[in-house]
Amino acid sequence: MVRRSNRPVTAREAARYLLRAPRSAPRDAAFRRAIRQIPRGKVATYGQVAAAAGYPLYHRQVAQLLRSSPLGSLPWQRVLGSGGAIKLRGEAALEQRMRLEMEGVRFRGKRVDMDAHQHRFRPWEMEEE
Repeated sequence: MVRRSNRPVTAREAARYLLRAPRSAPRDAAFRRAIRQIPRGKVATYGQVAAAAGYPLYHRQVAQLLRSSPLGSLPWQRVLGSGGAIKLRGEAALEQRMRLEMEGVRFRGKRVDMDAHQHRFRPWEMEEE
């Protein structure tokens, strides 16, 4: 981020910078490792995946990675918005819900029952392979 003055960076400016952050192969690899650690019947939020990978402010980049990954390369259905909400729209949202229900994930209305199905990342699972 290029600083043009001595004034403090606002949260909005920092978020805008993170959104424009260039693709990073090591960061994307860490996200992929974290997503692959989520077992069947469990879910995690975009923020939890980013934090487990060592990039706690990069939840939007997790979503971008999932959007651009080849179909079937990652268990994308196990990654949700905060509070267990499905963030996809239309038929994609219905497919995500159907896939999760087939894995045994229960819902409370439109949200996943996070108390029962939230995956807890362990630091030793995230080590380089």
